[in-house]
Amino acid sequence: MKKRRIHRCSGLGSLTTLSLEMASTSTTTPALRPDGRTPDQLRSVRFQNHIAPHAAGSTLIEWGKTRVICAATVEETVPRWMKDQGVTGGWLSAEYSMLPYSTLDRKRRDIDRGKLDGRSSEIQRLIGRAMRAAVDLEKLGPRTVWIDCDVLQAEGGTRTAAITGAYVALRLAARALQAKHLIKGDFFSNAVAAVSVGVVGGQALLDLCYGEDVAATVDMNLVMTASGEFIELQGAGEEATFTEAQLAGMLAVGRAGITRLIQLQEAAVAAG
Repeated sequence: MKKRRIHRCSGLGSLTTLSLEMASTSTTTPALRPDGRTPDQLRSVRFQNHIAPHAAGSTLIEWGKTRVICAATVEETVPRWMKDQGVTGGWLSAEYSMLPYSTLDRKRRDIDRGKLDGRSSEIQRLIGRAMRAAVDLEKLGPRTVWIDCDVLQAEGGTRTAAITGAYVALRLAARALQAKHLIKGDFFSNAVAAVSVGVVGGQALLDLCYGEDVAATVDMNLVMTASGEFIELQGAGEEATFTEAQLAGMLAVGRAGITRLIQLQEAAVAAG
């Protein structure tokens, strides 16, 4: 069950050279959402690169009021299971955490409970799967890339922000590896981004903020490549069902959102 603490959506923030206010593609004038967005409009998205100087690549993604630091570090070894099974190439893994002050009520650290909570475990596995879909592990070579995603502030969409930011951090790390002549060429097979969609008040909405996520009768996360292929779909009705037409509507606005996010990622990587 979802938490029932209602929040208004955050307003659109000021934009920089690494951000873009996502204009609506609608030709009609649909009802505005609590933060003034149209149904097919993203919140503001901004990347601040090199936020963690000791990482091979890092970025702070600010998506509305959600803020996540994504950092990639490299170890010149592979997991033991790869050595034992004679698997060639490299590996990529992810870890995800929400800092205690990222939510209104303090979130206990996992170390206090002695284990990773189920939600964090699910999300970090999702991030790892998404990033492995973006790279050719053979070209990566016999090394492990760790992607760490730490949520500074949660206002809806932390997993989609983590995936979208992780890709930028990974691209920056690859550039650092190339500069050190540790790899030759590009080991990426596709760009990857993620976004949430849902049905609120019978209407398909792109990029749900916290208040909309709580009120949604259907919510879904899309993880997709730049070529339009799906890596993962996570969706469910919240005490409700949804039709094929509603699913098609969510996928349509989601695809458009992914395209715009990948444009932002490329601009962030190009900015260095």
